[in-house]
Amino acid sequence: MKMSYPLQSLARCVLLVLLVSHCQGARQGQDLKCGACRAMVDEMEWAISQVDPKKMIQTGSFRINPDGSQSIREVPFARSEGNLLELMEEVCEQMKDYGERVDPTTSRKTYERVTSRNGKSMDLSEAKLDSRVTSSLKYACETIVEQHEDEVIEFFAHETDNVKDKLCSKRTDLCDHALQIPHDEL
Repeated sequence: MKMSYPLQSLARCVLLVLLVSHCQGARQGQDLKCGACRAMVDEMEWAISQVDPKKMIQTGSFRINPDGSQSIREVPFARSEGNLLELMEEVCEQMKDYGERVDPTTSRKTYERVTSRNGKSMDLSEAKLDSRVTSSLKYACETIVEQHEDEVIEFFAHETDNVKDKLCSKRTDLCDHALQIPHDEL
């Protein structure tokens, strides 16, 4: 049985609309995951920077080797696994301080801090402050921390340069469009 031409056109239009809306929904989900990853990295880097760089912690085995030595080494506390695990438990709570911006030309969403850490006023003219946005961002952050715990610890324990791009784009593929995201400094 053949469909009439107007019915075929209508079916094609409906299919096209469904396809476009599905792609847009997937892109919005990717924007959220990427934004949560980048915000999590910002918050982790800031928390690490607040720890006294001279503060050290001993790691390794406290057992005495047959030759009488111990396998102990001192590492900066800020980047120790224990401190990083503690920070990861709390980092997603900071998502309440983020808002959503939509790029008018690409319709891509980005997430940025809307409350200042030092009391300075911030430009909030284009940011959407919404409890749904912050709860979605927090959930995405918690999912990332849970699913990529080992990678997060690895990067923050050893890497200091470009963690955002290396972790969120290259290692986890949460930001496959990272080339279009402006690179900011702390």
